[in-house]
Amino acid sequence: MAKQSHSHEHLSRRERQIMDVIYKLGQATAAEVLDGLPDPPGYSAVRAMLRLLEEKGYLTHQQDGLRYVYSPTLSRERARQSALKQMLQTFFDDSAEEAVAALLSLSRSKLSDEELERLAKLIDAARKEGR
Repeated sequence: MAKQSHSHEHLSRRERQIMDVIYKLGQATAAEVLDGLPDPPGYSAVRAMLRLLEEKGYLTHQQDGLRYVYSPTLSRERARQSALKQMLQTFFDDSAEEAVAALLSLSRSKLSDEELERLAKLIDAARKEGR
């Protein structure tokens, strides 16, 4: 039985790509994963990686005839939180402020007034929670 993983912090680039395909589709067969990968490896390599991801606790499967249909064990939201946590630790010394500042500097010209207003409200709510 696969062990249950609590974070998606330790995935290789290809494993993350596979998980992205499965999150996008909700569930997927090896053939569907293969079709969704950029510069895909061979079919047998995808099947081996799916088995490995299942052993690591990131995926589960159900049998549909001769095919295995894979589903993630964590919701996309939990996986996002885990990835953001790792990114904060790795690149921003655990500073949410530095990460937000970097995102804003990249997106400054792309943010609409409505998006800026939503961000301001989130900041106000966080400020009130901290008191």
